[in-house]
Amino acid sequence: MTHQETPSHRQIVTILGGLMMAMFLAALDQTIVATAMRVIADDLNGFSLQAWATTAFLITSTISTPLYGKLSDMYGRKPYILFSIGIFILGSALCGLSRSMYELAAFRAIQGIGAGGLFSLALAIIGDLVPPRERARYQGYFLAVFGTSSVLGPVLGGFFAGTASILGVSGWRWIFYINVPIAAAAFIVVSRVLHLPAHRQPHRIDWPGAVALIVTLVPLLTVAEQGREWGWGSGRSLACFAIAAVGLIAFLVTEWRYGEEALLPLRLFRGRTFGIASSSSFILGMAMFGGLLVLPLYLQIVAGATPTKAGLLTLPLVLGIMTGSVTSGQLIARTGRYRAFPVVGSVLMLAALLLFSRVGADTPLWRTMLVMVLMGLGLGGNMQPVVTAVQNAASPREIGVATSAVTFFRSMGGTLGAAVFLSILFTLLPDKIRGAFTAAQGTPAFQQAAATHPGQVQALQHAAGGATSALNDTSFINRLAAPLAHPFKVGFSDSMSMVFLVAAAIMLVGLLVILFLPELPLRAHSAVAARAMEEAAERVAEDAAATSRPPVGPVGG
Repeated sequence: MTHQETPSHRQIVTILGGLMMAMFLAALDQTIVATAMRVIADDLNGFSLQAWATTAFLITSTISTPLYGKLSDMYGRKPYILFSIGIFILGSALCGLSRSMYELAAFRAIQGIGAGGLFSLALAIIGDLVPPRERARYQGYFLAVFGTSSVLGPVLGGFFAGTASILGVSGWRWIFYINVPIAAAAFIVVSRVLHLPAHRQPHRIDWPGAVALIVTLVPLLTVAEQGREWGWGSGRSLACFAIAAVGLIAFLVTEWRYGEEALLPLRLFRGRTFGIASSSSFILGMAMFGGLLVLPLYLQIVAGATPTKAGLLTLPLVLGIMTGSVTSGQLIARTGRYRAFPVVGSVLMLAALLLFSRVGADTPLWRTMLVMVLMGLGLGGNMQPVVTAVQNAASPREIGVATSAVTFFRSMGGTLGAAVFLSILFTLLPDKIRGAFTAAQGTPAFQQAAATHPGQVQALQHAAGGATSALNDTSFINRLAAPLAHPFKVGFSDSMSMVFLVAAAIMLVGLLVILFLPELPLRAHSAVAARAMEEAAERVAEDAAATSRPPVGPVGG
């Protein structure tokens, strides 16, 4: 395959297979570990430290995303995608060997360094190989992988965590060991079939910008994960905010000074497509991750599902994402137009969030699952075309940094959304449960159940007084008589409704932002071919300039 050629469909599918395996593991890792974390923490005697295993992964994966984008633009994608897969394999193997929560957190940080490159580089590589008009249909498969992992994660996590031993090894350790052979297969496939031209050119690497970004994000992500426990106005939280503010100022100054060689060139934000896409991705991340975070909790607490079953119950959401992403990709390939899809997707997401806010303790499960389909269709129609728009508008030399920036802003929005919405949920929950408990005490069904099960009433009163601790182990609800469990479920549903209303308000802002997304003609050439043509034109211009110069000879005579 020469620089100018677009690879065949068969070649792209082969490359896609390796990239999807790697990206599947990165997406799966977060949900599968979250489901099993309690079992892992108990086995490693580190229950109070379990949040740090998640925080460490989040910090390193988020920080490394823009670094991969910039460095791969400078020195080529292949070495960095192979590096990210290799680091992910190493981190996974080490996680399986952990003997304490401190070790697990450190090894999860290593794993996160690898995961940070898998998603953004996979999208960038497809941008290199495929013209924008055809690109959407291939990128839709990545979103299908993302959705599938959200269902399989809780199922596999529950299975491994619930199995005492497999081949003489603790069941939960296979959550990490299973990554090794799959990622190794992805490494082999990518190394053998991915052939991209290298464009190694002398550059200054923006290490000061990278350091400033780390100083900004580490305290910000830490307080986003730990702030609810510390208290948002505590000394530790305020110190994190102050350090992050200093880091952000230093980052902006550094990026301005480095200009075109900056880690994230500020010039990109002057482009309307990039600015709108980055802003909408941040808002979408908040509404999507923050809003959907409480959905599995609803399925477990109100519907009484196990974590494994709750994962399976979100299958309509995944089917919606797959349908929305694949359909939008096919239509973009046929029509060459992309702007309508994120607009319609945002409308569908807004409608779904408003409908979720109407879900209560007595809402039939089938109605909730129908709303999941609507939400999935909105997500599938939104995420994929925005990436296509950014890659189409970006210079062929900046596909990596443009793609990773969209992924980065979506991740940051999701982190912030999770922190905000969980804080809203846990703030409202005690009062909502107490209100529901008080209202239920006057009903004959509650009074009869209370007289029959006085011990259960005490358990419910304890939960109403400390709802946050009750959410750490909600299994007691399943042991309550139905009339006694109902107030807790009503209190949770009412609190959840406010979370979805706030998410809907944020999504409304996202809809207004995405309306300003311009629709540019989709380029007919892949990024590799376009870059090769640019370089050929530059060489022709240089040769023409050289031949037009007058010969240099002795002066005088």
